[in-house]
Amino acid sequence: MSSVGEALIAGLKARGVDVVFGIPGVHTIELYRGLAGSGIRHVTARHEQGAAFMADGYARVSGKPGVALVITGPGVTNALTAMAQARADSIPILVISGVNRRGSLGRGLGLLHELPDQAAMVAALCPTERIDDPAEVEPALTRAFARLGSGRPGPVHLEVPTDVMPLPAPPAAPVQPELRPAPDPTRIAEAARLLAAAERPLILAGGGARHAGTALRALAERLDAPVVQTTNARGLMHGHPLNVPASPSLEATRRLIADADRILALGTELGPTDYDMYVRGGLPDLGQMIRVDLCPEQLARHPAALTLEAECGAALDALLPLLPQGKADAAARAAATRAAARAELSPAMRRQLAMLEALRDAVPGAIVVGDSTQPIYAGNLYHDHDRPGGWFNAATGYGALGFAPGAAVGAALAAPGTPVICLIGDGGLQFSPGELRTAVDERLPITFLLWNNAGFREIAEAMQEAGTEVIGCTPSPLNLEPFAAACDLPFTSVENSPEALRAALTPSSGPRLIEIRVT
Repeated sequence: MSSVGEALIAGLKARGVDVVFGIPGVHTIELYRGLAGSGIRHVTARHEQGAAFMADGYARVSGKPGVALVITGPGVTNALTAMAQARADSIPILVISGVNRRGSLGRGLGLLHELPDQAAMVAALCPTERIDDPAEVEPALTRAFARLGSGRPGPVHLEVPTDVMPLPAPPAAPVQPELRPAPDPTRIAEAARLLAAAERPLILAGGGARHAGTALRALAERLDAPVVQTTNARGLMHGHPLNVPASPSLEATRRLIADADRILALGTELGPTDYDMYVRGGLPDLGQMIRVDLCPEQLARHPAALTLEAECGAALDALLPLLPQGKADAAARAAATRAAARAELSPAMRRQLAMLEALRDAVPGAIVVGDSTQPIYAGNLYHDHDRPGGWFNAATGYGALGFAPGAAVGAALAAPGTPVICLIGDGGLQFSPGELRTAVDERLPITFLLWNNAGFREIAEAMQEAGTEVIGCTPSPLNLEPFAAACDLPFTSVENSPEALRAALTPSSGPRLIEIRVT
């Protein structure tokens, strides 16, 4: 008979998990017993936060939940930041941890890795459950994957006491696939009626639409509607005449929204980091929108003419045959908005955008995983990426520095053979430098592209604009050439120009580090 630890791993395998990220410890040895012979690949992070960021990047690219294994206590607290980032961006990750033996919990006995109440701490962030009985392994996994696959995705946590892990577990029953409910046909018909009556329809596409690119394009063409994409939807309409890869924080995009007489909002929480980055207010009224989202709580947060609780792809597929052909004047409105939005960027941001476009042209179809750094901020305002789901970063929502190296590892494992670009600043790299070694160990085709402005320049400029003395914004950067050598990474340093970047981005099958020197 299998142990609880072995049964947990077998349960993951039965649910389609093929890779887990983690760092083994004395509190998870019994979980790791089940990995041998399971067919699940284990990727060793250098920090539990990195392991959970890897699970996040894997989930974004694969469309399946990412899984991380961590120890009790510091393993869980280290992973919490990454779990919060996943929560903010609606990314399904499962974190499985140990917890001390049942009889010790809450008693303050001073055990190794002890927390007063680990579950209560995690519960403030996401659903959590403790497996106290071997008979609960399969039910707990079933509940966890139901939460990961229904409603608004996000992190889920399971913890297993160390004295439960080695106990014998009963045989598992066959796993039943989770099926999402079909959209309500009555509400679909009403949405189609409202859209058909519109003279100037507009689509707002968020991260919830990232895996519905084909359906989105077909519906946009049928409606003849421009498509504005938030950060997590970029790449869905690359090069299309109806594409508006510009943030709703820009005035040109807001004018397009204000001019629309019907808005279809797909999988977007309408959050300030996408819709009001500069905290100026003044977003056009969206009360007449048709809103599609998996989460009923999210649908209730803003006024709307009609809400559809549904997965975006299913809703678009249901709407398409009910819609007449649009009027064929939207391409001109989209083109005018693109030109005006790009012109709105500062000269510095336009130079950074030119670097992003050089990167896109040099490595077509790459997945760009970004950290909070200047060219990422510029790209979030305006950038037409060329791969659906291939542009994501931590500079929205929760905004955790150090996200990109781990998430890039997860992305590369989710899309074998696809070039991955980790775009990070010199400050952000110092949050999680160890995950570059994981990329080396796993021989992943990741280019770590370092924007080196020798400090926290974005913050320094914000302090200057606020009339505050600049303090704490010049941490010394890593000496990158010996750092790259210590990581066994090929290293190149280039000046801050599109031509130099293109020349450096020759094809590469393994990880490497390229520095962009910013003066």
